[in-house]
Amino acid sequence: MSPRIFRAIIHAMEKEYKNKMVENKIIVFCDGSSSGNPGPGGWGAVVVFPKGSRTNEVVEKGASDKHTTNNRMEITAALEALKEIGATDKEIVIHTDSAYVINGITKWVYGWMARGWQTIDKKDVSNRELWEGLAKHAHGKKIVWQKVSGHSGIPGNERVDEIATAFTFGRPPKLFSGLKKDYSVDVHDINVREELAKAKSRSGAKAYSYLSLVNGQFHIDQTWAECEARVKGTKGAKYRKSLSTDDEDAIKKEWGV
Repeated sequence: MSPRIFRAIIHAMEKEYKNKMVENKIIVFCDGSSSGNPGPGGWGAVVVFPKGSRTNEVVEKGASDKHTTNNRMEITAALEALKEIGATDKEIVIHTDSAYVINGITKWVYGWMARGWQTIDKKDVSNRELWEGLAKHAHGKKIVWQKVSGHSGIPGNERVDEIATAFTFGRPPKLFSGLKKDYSVDVHDINVREELAKAKSRSGAKAYSYLSLVNGQFHIDQTWAECEARVKGTKGAKYRKSLSTDDEDAIKKEWGV
């Protein structure tokens, strides 16, 4: 068995294991946006319930605000997702690219409440009513707040960014509500995508392989020299460095292979 095939098998096993680990959890992606700070804004959220738990296993939510801030929209997205979930004893994993939201709800809120909703320098807490709502709806729930990198290719995070941005600019999108099998966004492609984003952010990340599409023929090469020789001088040829098997799959999907 070649090293490539072996790695692909291990990767498939790891992916299946990760999917089983999250299939009984409620998965949330949320994001906020504003054009100007303050200015018109919007928020988006995707709530994914365990398969078979309800008729609308995946629910997209979102709305706009004519005069708001990015931070208010970020909090609102998480708050509205928790409202959609309601009472539950299942673990909830909330993915957001807002450190403000995560730090606020996991650290700062306790001090604010103890000081009568004032900051450590005795100023009124900004967005108090939203923080109160978020704390109320988070209370008693088993929540894991997961920081993700924005604009990094994580499917669920990209989708809520699209929703929030569309509402911000007055173009309300069609929101999905239905079965997970009918939802086009791979909401369980979470950990792998995050690792891919981290790898992409590292300058000079080591290539896993080199992909090319030449005259409709797809190729995978192990070295840039091989790939370069294949595409050089060929009009319309596509080529890309990949960083993992998941990256290979994503590029193939993008190219329609």
